[in-house]
Amino acid sequence: MPISLAVPQTLEIIVGSTNPVKISAAQQAIKLYFPDAQIRCHGMHAPSLVAEQPMTEAETKLGAINRAKFCQDNAHITNQNADFYVAMEGGVDQFDHGPATFAYMAIIHNDKLSVGRSANLPLPQNIFNALQAGEELGKVMDRVFNTHNIKQKGGAIGLLTRGLATRESIYTQALVLAMAPFINAELFND
Repeated sequence: MPISLAVPQTLEIIVGSTNPVKISAAQQAIKLYFPDAQIRCHGMHAPSLVAEQPMTEAETKLGAINRAKFCQDNAHITNQNADFYVAMEGGVDQFDHGPATFAYMAIIHNDKLSVGRSANLPLPQNIFNALQAGEELGKVMDRVFNTHNIKQKGGAIGLLTRGLATRESIYTQALVLAMAPFINAELFND
């Protein structure tokens, strides 16, 4: 199996968020590909330039890309360039089968962008209605499930799956998939 990335001793990752769930997901995903490397993962505030609660797939994807590009463009703030600039954006949309939440991933490596997406998590209609009224998913879930700051913990995913999946586990999986073009660059550069 071809792996086109040289395995460095240390990998620098800048994540477009200070949310510990997102930072940990990025670190875990890249560690899977580079188990012998030291992974230094830093979060930074990166604006999505979309609504606080993206309501479409297109808006969610754009938010992730905007965050990753911001990290790359502002790496000088942390006084270091990174091997990977990583961003995640959670969103919701109405599909033929009903409302669902999901997330888009954006990874930049050597000025190349890879975009990935998580699976859909079906949402109850009353929760989606609250989002359409202008609320943010984490706050709605906190109210419905009587939790506090769930978006920095298991997220809606953890609550609705009774902990069988979490926000971090889903983000990690989607990031692993989004890394494929970098790990197999010779196949994707045709």
